[in-house]
Amino acid sequence: MSLKDELDAYVQKTVDEQWERRAGQKVPDAEDLPLKNLAVELDATVLYADLASSTKMVKGHKDWFAAEVYKSYLYCAAKIIRARGGIITAYDGDRVMGVFIGDSKNTDAAKCGLQINWASKRIVAAKIAEKYPKSTFVLKQRVGIDTSKLFVARTGIRGSNDLVWVGNAANNAAKLAALDPRYPTYITADVYSRLNETSKLGGDPKRNMWTDLGTSDMGYQIYGSTFWWSV
Repeated sequence: MSLKDELDAYVQKTVDEQWERRAGQKVPDAEDLPLKNLAVELDATVLYADLASSTKMVKGHKDWFAAEVYKSYLYCAAKIIRARGGIITAYDGDRVMGVFIGDSKNTDAAKCGLQINWASKRIVAAKIAEKYPKSTFVLKQRVGIDTSKLFVARTGIRGSNDLVWVGNAANNAAKLAALDPRYPTYITADVYSRLNETSKLGGDPKRNMWTDLGTSDMGYQIYGSTFWWSV
């Protein structure tokens, strides 16, 4: 079979085959699903943590310096995601994706975002400044969080495949993580409305940690926070 015939046959089979769905009780791994049209449905909260201005960093600094920043930031973000009950589902260059499920998924993800902000400032940026006191590098990052139903399927070819996460939460979280880093943590109104007070109020005296940013940035209501939460 020629390559063209193989591609034609695959796409035809994909669009003709009926989808099977099953309710998910956990965040799936790629190996949990076949490559056919079968998907797991989840009620989930998605978090993206993303370095800001990484292209500028790579162009303006040594390759080994950029690699140290990548490794340090992604390690801290991933460890915090896991510590807060999230499942790491993907790394993509300078960002990491985590998925949270369960009754406290929004509160857990929001706390996670605030802790990633703390670790970025108090650990990653602090250690870099200590090691390289003459460097002009300033670490900035954003975390985006949204919640929705997800339709999770396996995609790719045999020997090289992964999961595709279809749903508003995955798309919106990724877009929020690309906004202005003046707010290191962004959440949607759907997440905000489901937060318990531990992830909504902070400081002394207690006050709302989230600023209503309206709808102008994304076309739907979002909230931003400059607060951090120590680990």
